[in-house]
Amino acid sequence: MAPTLYELSIPLFVRSLENLHAFLKKGEQWAEENNVAKEKLLEGKLADDMKPLPFQIQSCSNSSKLAAVRMCGIENIPMEDNETTFPQLYERIEKTIDMLKKVDPSSLEGKDNATVEMKTPFGNFEFTGKFQPPAVMWLSLRRVLRLILALGISYLQKFALPNFYFHETTAYAILRHVGVPVGKWDFLGTDMQPKK
Repeated sequence: MAPTLYELSIPLFVRSLENLHAFLKKGEQWAEENNVAKEKLLEGKLADDMKPLPFQIQSCSNSSKLAAVRMCGIENIPMEDNETTFPQLYERIEKTIDMLKKVDPSSLEGKDNATVEMKTPFGNFEFTGKFQPPAVMWLSLRRVLRLILALGISYLQKFALPNFYFHETTAYAILRHVGVPVGKWDFLGTDMQPKK
C-alpha cells in the first residue's frame, strides 16, 4: 500500500522539529560550556544577505504549520516571529509540534490532488490536481525564478518539504559555522545512530 499524504508530511515535520529542538539545545549547551556568548549563535548567519538563526527556526515552524493549515483546512495558530532567545525558540518549536500532533490523519484523505492556494509576499501560487506545464514567473526585484507547478501533492513535494528542510539545514549550518560540534546524526536524529 502506498504511503498516505499524512504519512508523507506531518510525521516528517514533527520528527524534524524534534531534531531541530535537540541540536539547538546542543548549541546552547556548547555556548555555556565554552563561554561563548549565546548572541553569537542567535545572531549567526551564513552570509551577510541571509537571515540569522531565529528566522530559520521561525521559518521551519511556519512552513510546517502552514502546510497543515493549507492541506488539512485546520485553523492556524498565529505566532509573531519575534523570538530572540533560546527559551523562546524552544517554546516556538514545542507549540508547533503540539499543533502538528493534533492533526487528524483522516483530514488529509483524498487530498492528494486537491488544489492548494498559497499567498506570499512574492506572489500567489496555486497547486492543482490537474497536470499543467510549468509556468515561469520572473521577479526582477529579487531576481528569483519561480515555478508554479501542477498536482496537489506537488505543494508538499515542491514547496512545503523543501522549504522546511532548507531552513532546518540552514539552522544546522549556522550552528556548525559558529563552532558547535553538531554532526549528521544530530540532523537525522538520535535514533539514527549507526549500530556498532
